[in-house]
Amino acid sequence: MMPDGAGRSAILEEAARELEAAIHDARVAFDCIGLGEIDRAHTSAVTARIAIDAAVTAMQTALAQAPGGPAAGD
Repeated sequence: MMPDGAGRSAILEEAARELEAAIHDARVAFDCIGLGEIDRAHTSAVTARIAIDAAVTAMQTALAQAPGGPAAGD
């Protein structure tokens, strides 16, 4: 885990929070599968995927704002 505010932008902080949420949700899904709670496992897997998508979006925004970042449409 990285220290809070270690020179990161607010966008990257949000990406990190979303990735931590995804890790948690994936662990819950894994545990639920082991317990045979397939509906709850599915819900947790879906929320993990949504959190990852949000993190990717935040990182793409950070890259686009960075000097020398990728051009729009890349």
